[in-house]
Amino acid sequence: MIEFEKRAMIETEDKYTFRQSAQISGQTGLIGYLRADMDTDGNGFFASWNDWRRDLKTDEFKAEFDDVINSLREEGDILHNRKALANYCYSTPQSKMQTEQDYYGVRVDTEKYAYLLRLNPNKGEYNLYCYCYVKDWLDGHMKEAERGIRFIDSHYKELFRIPDGGKIIIHYSWNEDQVRTCRYIDDYHVEVGDNLYHICEFAERMEQNGNKVIPLRSSLPDHCYTVCAETGEMIIVKKGEKGFYPSDLDSRDAAFSQMIATENNQKLGVTKTQEECMSAGSMFGWDVPGADPANYDANGRFSPNKMKDRGDAR
Repeated sequence: MIEFEKRAMIETEDKYTFRQSAQISGQTGLIGYLRADMDTDGNGFFASWNDWRRDLKTDEFKAEFDDVINSLREEGDILHNRKALANYCYSTPQSKMQTEQDYYGVRVDTEKYAYLLRLNPNKGEYNLYCYCYVKDWLDGHMKEAERGIRFIDSHYKELFRIPDGGKIIIHYSWNEDQVRTCRYIDDYHVEVGDNLYHICEFAERMEQNGNKVIPLRSSLPDHCYTVCAETGEMIIVKKGEKGFYPSDLDSRDAAFSQMIATENNQKLGVTKTQEECMSAGSMFGWDVPGADPANYDANGRFSPNKMKDRGDAR
């Protein structure tokens, strides 16, 4: 039996083990996916295949895919049974998905194809989803997506960038907010929720309707603690919201408040750079450069020079 090398997936690959839009599935060379469960006793393998691109499901692919799955089902490998699957998942913490905590991700590459496995070792769940791609198409798309999704105004001035799969808040003119996940298509097109736009078309629609677009950067925490410059009080700032919330600390001593804020942030895993960004966003808007951690140096100082590099996602 042929043995295939496997590795834990990286975070940017995780999303490709879930259903994508028709546009992204086509661009990434999705052939189809296999879904399987290991029965109540953990020793079965009940699988079903779902086609996406039948023209890509060649005899060569089908023969190789059978070899990959059969190899992984051999005794001692990860799909032999649910016990073997659980042993792999729990002994390989780096394979745990960051955004989908119930799942683990494994990638198997061959010369032409990439097999992305989403694993769940729990009884009563589908234990495997295996999404099959033309490797060069998938890797090429992910490489381009590293540049991030540009949001511009109607005059093509760049306002901000978010990574592929990042989120925005659309603040509508009638005072309603909606969160939308965004996907990179190419440098000039974006999926916002279920809709595909040219980036200038999206900017024009937002401006014409009096809407405001706010980035929800994944590099920022949901909330953090900081100090109000005017009063010296410790306050709470929430991502994407203007202004602040009062804290339980009753002190107007700025130094003391900052010490407690820093302690609380450390417990949350919030860095000083993130605190600075959250403070800037809450005061001046979440699309300003000061609200983006990518514009700070390793010491947490704002660095305008870093803004000149537009080669990656903000």
